Amino acid sequence: MFLSDVDIKKAVKKGDITLKPFDESRLQAASYDIILGNTFLLNDAYTTAIIDPIKKIYAKTREVKVKDGDEFILRPGISILGSSKDFFGSDQYLIQLSGKSSLARIGLMIHNTAGIVNPGHFLHITLEITNQNNIPIVLRPGMKIAQITFSMLSSPPKQNYRKTGRFVKNNWRHFVSEKAKHPKQKKK
Repeated sequence: MFLSDVDIKKAVKKGDITLKPFDESRLQAASYDIILGNTFLLNDAYTTAIIDPIKKIYAKTREVKVKDGDEFILRPGISILGSSKDFFGSDQYLIQLSGKSSLARIGLMIHNTAGIVNPGHFLHITLEITNQNNIPIVLRPGMKIAQITFSMLSSPPKQNYRKTGRFVKNNWRHFVSEKAKHPKQKKK
């Protein structure tokens, strides 16, 4: 079951949902609009021959910071990483990231697969931004970029992302090794 705007607001006030800064004008009927941050991570296509995730060969990247009021031009067919200005999370709710239909209609995707924020994960979410259009798209820090929904869990989770999460300490570095799910067993 998804929380309504009424319940999202109550959960924020109660402290069950962290949402900073909280702006009531960004509440939708069953979601909350998040805004684009100032930092982008770009692949350097000129110094990277291939990407091979099995062999852990990744693209060289560079970070670009865009000031409030400035713009970032996303060229057609290009994928970058961005982040939300909003810091959010919850120990009690599953949070789901979704694109905004107004941006999808112009060819802007804001996540490819990473749309779930597990209970216990508090973050400025990393966005997987791609221009699917054949025309450049202007991105501006502070623009509404995505929406998040909050789902109730059937019971408290046994695992907490703070202990098991791969990106708990550094959500921005996107090539982080997986954490061990189980403690190492001593050899006999």
